Amino acid sequence: MTRSHEFEVVLQPEDEGGFSVSVPALPGCHTQGETREEALSMAKDAIEGYLDVLAGEGRPLPQPALIERITVAA
Repeated sequence: MTRSHEFEVVLQPEDEGGFSVSVPALPGCHTQGETREEALSMAKDAIEGYLDVLAGEGRPLPQPALIERITVAA
């Protein structure tokens, strides 16, 4: 049976349109999409591919990234 895992993703709107996406818990796991929905779908595919590579190499899942929000004066 396959277990489900949740990952935080960061969507960054791009000046030319669309979104770039990174997955803080998975170094080097990045993708993009023309719409928010497409970017999230692409992120899911990228995460699944990343996890397949880890499993194929017998490596464990990384620990979740700790995401915090801070406020600064600017």
